[in-house]
Amino acid sequence: METTDRQNKYFKAKERVDTVKSFYMSLVSNVVTITIVAAINYYVNEWRHPWFLWVVFGISVGVIFKAIKLFGYNAMFGANWEERKIKKYMQEDEIKNRWE
Repeated sequence: METTDRQNKYFKAKERVDTVKSFYMSLVSNVVTITIVAAINYYVNEWRHPWFLWVVFGISVGVIFKAIKLFGYNAMFGANWEERKIKKYMQEDEIKNRWE
Protein backbone atom coordinates (compact mmCIF):
# COMPACT_ATOMS: atom_id res chain seq x y z
CA MET A 1 0.00 0.00 0.00
CA GLU A 2 2.79 2.39 0.89
CA THR A 3 4.65 1.86 -2.38
CA THR A 4 1.58 2.57 -4.49
CA ASP A 5 0.96 5.73 -2.48
CA ARG A 6 4.56 6.83 -3.09
CA GLN A 7 4.22 5.98 -6.77
CA ASN A 8 1.01 8.00 -7.04
CA LYS A 9 2.68 10.97 -5.35
CA TYR A 10 5.69 10.61 -7.65
CA PHE A 11 3.55 10.53 -10.79
CA LYS A 12 1.51 13.53 -9.62
CA ALA A 13 4.70 15.47 -8.89
CA LYS A 14 6.17 14.48 -12.25
CA GLU A 15 3.01 15.58 -14.02
CA ARG A 16 3.13 18.92 -12.18
CA VAL A 17 6.80 19.42 -13.15
CA ASP A 18 5.97 18.64 -16.78
CA THR A 19 3.12 21.15 -16.69
CA VAL A 20 5.33 23.88 -15.21
CA LYS A 21 8.05 23.10 -17.74
CA SER A 22 5.52 23.35 -20.57
CA PHE A 23 4.31 26.71 -19.22
CA TYR A 24 7.82 28.16 -19.13
CA MET A 25 8.64 26.82 -22.61
CA SER A 26 5.44 28.44 -23.87
CA LEU A 27 6.45 31.68 -22.17
CA VAL A 28 9.84 31.64 -23.92
CA SER A 29 8.14 30.89 -27.23
CA ASN A 30 5.77 33.83 -26.70
CA VAL A 31 8.65 36.20 -25.98
CA VAL A 32 10.39 35.09 -29.18
CA THR A 33 7.16 35.56 -31.14
CA ILE A 34 6.63 39.04 -29.74
CA THR A 35 10.22 39.97 -30.57
CA ILE A 36 9.84 38.81 -34.17
CA VAL A 37 6.52 40.61 -34.60
CA ALA A 38 7.95 43.79 -33.08
CA ALA A 39 10.93 43.60 -35.46
CA ILE A 40 8.58 43.22 -38.42
CA ASN A 41 6.53 46.18 -37.16
CA TYR A 42 9.67 48.29 -36.86
CA TYR A 43 10.91 47.22 -40.30
CA VAL A 44 7.59 48.01 -41.98
CA ASN A 45 6.79 51.42 -40.47
CA GLU A 46 9.39 52.30 -37.81
CA TRP A 47 6.94 52.45 -34.87
CA ARG A 48 4.60 54.97 -36.53
CA HIS A 49 1.76 52.49 -36.09
CA PRO A 50 2.66 50.08 -33.25
CA TRP A 51 0.22 47.34 -34.25
CA PHE A 52 2.44 44.70 -32.64
CA LEU A 53 1.04 45.83 -29.26
CA TRP A 54 -2.20 44.03 -30.17
CA VAL A 55 -0.20 40.82 -30.46
CA VAL A 56 1.43 41.54 -27.09
CA PHE A 57 -1.99 42.12 -25.54
CA GLY A 58 -3.43 38.88 -26.94
CA ILE A 59 -0.49 36.75 -25.91
CA SER A 60 -0.41 38.37 -22.47
CA VAL A 61 -4.05 37.54 -21.80
CA GLY A 62 -3.40 33.91 -22.73
CA VAL A 63 -0.31 33.72 -20.51
CA ILE A 64 -2.19 35.23 -17.57
CA PHE A 65 -4.99 32.66 -17.83
CA LYS A 66 -2.50 29.80 -18.13
CA ALA A 67 -0.58 31.06 -15.09
CA ILE A 68 -3.76 31.37 -13.03
CA LYS A 69 -4.74 27.82 -13.96
CA LEU A 70 -1.26 26.43 -13.33
CA PHE A 71 -0.41 28.14 -10.06
CA GLY A 72 -3.92 27.82 -8.63
CA TYR A 73 -4.74 31.45 -7.93
CA ASN A 74 -8.41 32.10 -8.32
CA ALA A 75 -9.95 35.12 -6.64
CA MET A 76 -13.56 34.02 -7.15
CA PHE A 77 -13.21 30.36 -6.32
CA GLY A 78 -10.58 29.71 -3.66
CA ALA A 79 -8.50 26.58 -3.34
CA ASN A 80 -11.11 24.69 -1.34
CA TRP A 81 -14.25 26.35 -2.70
CA GLU A 82 -15.34 23.26 -4.62
CA GLU A 83 -14.94 21.01 -1.59
CA ARG A 84 -16.96 23.40 0.61
CA LYS A 85 -19.78 23.55 -1.95
CA ILE A 86 -19.92 19.76 -2.23
CA LYS A 87 -20.19 19.44 1.56
CA LYS A 88 -22.85 22.15 1.70
CA TYR A 89 -25.01 20.49 -0.97
CA MET A 90 -24.59 17.10 0.66
CA GLN A 91 -25.76 18.53 4.00
CA GLU A 92 -28.72 20.26 2.36
CA ASP A 93 -29.69 17.04 0.61
CA GLU A 94 -29.37 15.10 3.86
CA ILE A 95 -31.64 17.57 5.70
CA LYS A 96 -34.16 17.56 2.85
CA ASN A 97 -34.28 13.76 2.66
CA ARG A 98 -34.52 13.36 6.42
CA TRP A 99 -38.13 14.55 6.47
CA GLU A 100 -39.32 12.60 3.48
